[in-house]
Amino acid sequence: MLEPTIAREDLETWAGFLLDHSLGGIVPEDRVMIKGERICWPLMEVLERRVIEAGAVPDVVLIPPNNDRGRVWSSAMARLGAREQLERVPQWHRARYESMTKYVEVLGAEDPSSFMALEPGQLQALAAADHPFADLRLARPWVITLFPTPAAAEMEGLELEEYTRFIVRASTTDPAPLREAEEAIAPLFDAGRRVEIVTEHPRDGRRLVLRMGIEAGRGRMSYGLRNFPDGEVFTSPDAQTVEGEIFVDLPVNYGGHDIQGIHLRFAGGRIVEHSAEVGEDRLTAIIESDEGSHRLGEVALGMNPGLDRVLKHPLFVEKVGGTLHIAIGASYEDCYVDDPASPEGKSRLEALESRGVLNRSAQHVDIVTDFRPGGCGRSVTIDGVPLRPRNGVWVVET
Repeated sequence: MLEPTIAREDLETWAGFLLDHSLGGIVPEDRVMIKGERICWPLMEVLERRVIEAGAVPDVVLIPPNNDRGRVWSSAMARLGAREQLERVPQWHRARYESMTKYVEVLGAEDPSSFMALEPGQLQALAAADHPFADLRLARPWVITLFPTPAAAEMEGLELEEYTRFIVRASTTDPAPLREAEEAIAPLFDAGRRVEIVTEHPRDGRRLVLRMGIEAGRGRMSYGLRNFPDGEVFTSPDAQTVEGEIFVDLPVNYGGHDIQGIHLRFAGGRIVEHSAEVGEDRLTAIIESDEGSHRLGEVALGMNPGLDRVLKHPLFVEKVGGTLHIAIGASYEDCYVDDPASPEGKSRLEALESRGVLNRSAQHVDIVTDFRPGGCGRSVTIDGVPLRPRNGVWVVET
């Protein structure tokens, strides 16, 4: 089978960023889950060795090809299993997640078609079964990266060699310089009360306005701490305040299927109308997963000027400098509290959830609007302060 060729030096640099920068280093007390498909083994092997050398314990989880991102069940169980079977998750699976202290996920599928042919209801059942384990993962230090595979290169319409060069270059670039640009924007999110996003519908030229409150949250900078490569400033809005319309023009790939040309209308914080020019059935399946997937959990600005090529994979497209993305589904707890696991943090999160501010969902799907020349994005303001892309990053317009 054709596989990417990556220099050992690049793999070492890549692994070093993930463990030392993103996870803050590995100590002997750590139990680090390293998850990915067999085709991602070149990077996983380096990660495993370095965890062992640090005196910690690696827990390597090899994902079968018919499982999308190592969910609790494969596509076979989603397709053939009854609801009662999906509910019988082995106790050892929960214990495995509860025992880890840090988490690295290496994305990259050998054959996405093996988990693509699920019906919307099957996708929803799979997401619901996996929801508790996604929560466990998000409660620990975690990072996700993307390994180049032939199937992904084909999805992007690129030759494997060209695709691999792009992924490796982005994944071995020091993320530290991103922080300076993000520090200029994050305080606006911290102090802000309201975000207004204006897009233009490409079919009829209508001006669409989406507004949301952000007073309860705070700005978070992302410069390689959770995704690698990275580059965004984000927050979780008050989910019940989202009102208006937005057009989302850049393509994203969800579960091996493209979704593009998305139009959403919100009323009372809920998605009340939706359409997509490509993949509308997949968009519907996402939104109909649960009550929380009818609401938003994130709004963010892409801040990476080095990502000069728009890929369909969410890990890359949402980071492109000069883009904005919103996420259908779950909020991020640490947008509201410093320590979600502390008694004080738990109490505040429960209060915010009861008020409808914090959103819970089995989904968190990022969709991206382009505010660069040629895109449908027109303006972004926080409390009336205009922001605009310049040289691949968002800045305060002067």
